[in-house]
Amino acid sequence: MTMENVIALIAATLVLISIPGPNAALIVANSLRVGLRAGFVTVFGTTLGVAIQLALVVLGMSALIEVAADLLQWIKWGGVAYLVYLGVQTWRAPADDLAAVQARPAIFWRACLIAAANPKTLLFNAAFLPQFVASGSTSVHLMLIAAIFLVVLLLGDLLWAIFAQAARPSLQKAAGLRNRVTGAFLILAGIGLASSRRNF
Repeated sequence: MTMENVIALIAATLVLISIPGPNAALIVANSLRVGLRAGFVTVFGTTLGVAIQLALVVLGMSALIEVAADLLQWIKWGGVAYLVYLGVQTWRAPADDLAAVQARPAIFWRACLIAAANPKTLLFNAAFLPQFVASGSTSVHLMLIAAIFLVVLLLGDLLWAIFAQAARPSLQKAAGLRNRVTGAFLILAGIGLASSRRNF
């Protein structure tokens, strides 16, 4: 693995992070609705979900990846329905006091499941990461590439949460608008997950 490969990986990952997908939309929604702590919890949950996918890639389980992608379709649609339902409920919810809203442990596991059950990222990672490994490299090099990718992804997603937190005070005076913005991001996360297909 060369330094050029590492720099290229970091640059490509930053570009991917800048394009908001289902994970980013969920991070923003939870940060707006519950606060920065919930946003960070969501980030750690989605990061664990991506890490599970990367583990499959690093272990070279191509056949398992194909089977998992089929099985995850069912889980994915459950996640889509849940996100859209939550978005609609949040959109219609009455204004509440931000200080009274508390983060719940379920946020972490829901975020992890949504990230891990996305078949598009599962297969994308399987095709994406090996591009940055030089020929003749071992699985250790792929593990290192995966670790770098995961760290950059984690830091980028934390920035999404911080961005949402910065916008939160301006929405605090208009709780109804905040609920609509949060609901819209949750629905967008559901749509993004629904649009994830195996062939990309």
